[in-house]
Amino acid sequence: MSATTGAPCAGAAGVDEVGRGPLAGPVVTAAVILDAGRPIPGLVDSKRLSPGRRAELATQIRRCAAAWALGRAEVSEIDALNILQATLLAMRRAVAGLGAAAGVVFVDGNRCPAGLAVPACAVIGGDRLVPQISAASILAKVARDAEMERLDAVYPGYGFALHKGYPTRAHLAALERLGACPVHRRSFAPVGRLADARAPAHPRP
Repeated sequence: MSATTGAPCAGAAGVDEVGRGPLAGPVVTAAVILDAGRPIPGLVDSKRLSPGRRAELATQIRRCAAAWALGRAEVSEIDALNILQATLLAMRRAVAGLGAAAGVVFVDGNRCPAGLAVPACAVIGGDRLVPQISAASILAKVARDAEMERLDAVYPGYGFALHKGYPTRAHLAALERLGACPVHRRSFAPVGRLADARAPAHPRP
């Protein structure tokens, strides 16, 4: 999903990811170019915001940003590539979704995806320091949380809507009780240990 507000702006894009640590679900990324003429107060790292405030800011970002796009890597890609490479792939997809809008890309963390068409710079702690990255972290978090809430209805019993796939005590207990479902990452422990032992007949979404 992506949007622009008109002609290519060749602005600075911020890129961030959500979902590297969970045992289930995709990794989701976002790329955002802010519009200096339409400031959005209150942009901070998404982890510092309540779900309600994140949702409000996500709506503002989608409405006011010069351009934005989401990217993702599916569970099958995470298991095939490893989580780092799948995350970088999802970042490339988000940046590509901006089209010609980005002139430079600032990426949260210590690594930039290879193969971008524009210069990129990694910024450690960028979700706290760079407003464009903060905006990207908010969009990615809201999008992934909504996806996990949808998957909770498809695969009941695991509590995806509550823990969003992270390895909480409740999630680990559900894994022990139910086995892994199709949106669990087989390359992650303890999912891999359970996948061979159990194969519940869950349909894929």
